[in-house]
Amino acid sequence: MLENPFSEEGITASIRLGVAAAWEDTDAFLFFVADQPYTEGEMIASFAEGYFKSGKKLGCTAFKGRRGSPTAFGGCYRSELLAISGDKGGRQVMKNHPEELWIMETEEKQLWDVDLPEDLKRGEKSMAQEHDFSKGSIISNILKLALPMTLAQLINVLYNIIDRIYIGQLPEDATLSLAGLGLCLPIISIVIAFANLFGMGGAPLCSIERGRGNKEEAEAIMGNSFVMMVLVGLLLTTAGLLFKRPLLYLFGASDATIGYADDYVTIYLLGNIFVMVGLGMNSFINSQGFGTIGMMTVLLGAAANILLDPVFIFGFHMGVQGAALATILSQFLSAVWILRFLTGPKATLRLRRSSMRLERERIFRIMGLGMSGFTMAITNSSVQIMYNTMLQRVGGDLYVGIMTVINSVREVISMPAQGVTNSAQPIMGYNYGAKEYGRVKKAIVFMSSVSVLYTLAAWGLIHGFSEFFIRMFNRSGELVEAGIPAMRIYFFGFFMMSLQFAGQSVFVGLGKSRYAVFFSIFRKVIIVIPLILILPTIFHLGTDGILMAEPISNFIGGTACFGIMLCTVWRELGKKEKSNAQET
Repeated sequence: MLENPFSEEGITASIRLGVAAAWEDTDAFLFFVADQPYTEGEMIASFAEGYFKSGKKLGCTAFKGRRGSPTAFGGCYRSELLAISGDKGGRQVMKNHPEELWIMETEEKQLWDVDLPEDLKRGEKSMAQEHDFSKGSIISNILKLALPMTLAQLINVLYNIIDRIYIGQLPEDATLSLAGLGLCLPIISIVIAFANLFGMGGAPLCSIERGRGNKEEAEAIMGNSFVMMVLVGLLLTTAGLLFKRPLLYLFGASDATIGYADDYVTIYLLGNIFVMVGLGMNSFINSQGFGTIGMMTVLLGAAANILLDPVFIFGFHMGVQGAALATILSQFLSAVWILRFLTGPKATLRLRRSSMRLERERIFRIMGLGMSGFTMAITNSSVQIMYNTMLQRVGGDLYVGIMTVINSVREVISMPAQGVTNSAQPIMGYNYGAKEYGRVKKAIVFMSSVSVLYTLAAWGLIHGFSEFFIRMFNRSGELVEAGIPAMRIYFFGFFMMSLQFAGQSVFVGLGKSRYAVFFSIFRKVIIVIPLILILPTIFHLGTDGILMAEPISNFIGGTACFGIMLCTVWRELGKKEKSNAQET
């Protein structure tokens, strides 16, 4: 401990005192200030590591251009530091050598000065309100997440849709190539299913634990989810490469389309881990309230995919292989971005090595809640298999290609409704954990109303402009002619699907996974798959009967899911709200 006899000079005297006391051959001087109580040890460690890796001789932290402490000075500046005067600290040295300055951007709270008790109170208040979904307008909170999250999800589906758009424009065999990509959708859905299992399972649990103030458990949930994604991703890659061709034939491939499907899925499976991390871990960014960062994650990948697709597909004449390679490289960039954010200082919950120690009970909790998203994706895969198989049998490769176009349009058109309902999940979970039951009810009403109104408008748009949507993917006269009535049948009464989205989001957001899993199975397995088999065979409705299975399931499944949610969750929230009111 050194006593400063020149304290009236401010920080400058403290710097001179510290430098003078250090060894002559000191490599670098690292300075901290005592009036920044919110500066965390991990941020300091990140700063020190980044400084030495940068190769620069000077370093400081900053928030939006405003510089702060800690600061670092190479040993070569010893004499300059000893010569400084006034109350400017080391800023003069940095001003003299701007080319040697390395800056680490950090959170504003890390740089908060606390000189008076009032400053401390202000800081504590700001800290308490940071990403606090129990404060402010519930509609505003949802929209703050929904807008960037919806854009992120829309951008995210572009990975595969852009592939299909480019492939549909190939000068030769465009329809067969498009059908080949459609045959890969069940395998892609299986990958998404496992990403959902640990991403959509872990993220709501993080929100609930964060609402309870249990940050350590929230980070442990995220860490366990990440490890499971990586392990399962490796297993899927191995199993997929071993059994891909028999699976593709099982999924409806013909001798004319198997080559295109095999080429695409082989490369896709080799980059499967990047897909898992990119899709699954982004949920943990959104659940912390960083919707814009989540959007930037997928925007980065989608932009790369848009640029790389024509280069590989047309420039290098790689066809469907080029489309797959562009997708995998793009997902790799997204995955790197996500991991850098979640391990960096700006994240509220961080991905740490200490949180990656697997615990069976925690994994079961994650998987239990993630079973809804997993089941939805798996059942989607099963339904796609049945659609492709039956359409191949009844309508041939042409209708497999039409189904690929329909799936592409459905992915895009349903995203805004899913964006609103999914963005409400962390808000509902946080408020539920904070016992703000009235706010949970307001969130349910808002997201349900918005999603129903949107899907009504989307239904009208698809019905009126079916040809436009089809020609985006393929200009073949035969495919367009057969595709227009097919699309209108498939999307009939599309607004009922939003009730399924809303009901399941409530169940997932509040940790009631069993209901969500049941209704996923109910709509797809119990209703859709039997109808796909029955309507074209017993009732002799051909391809129209196969396509009619979707709207029928939307009416039955949507009504049942939302109705049960009102009878169970809504009633429970009302009772708890009354109980809270009586206690106060």
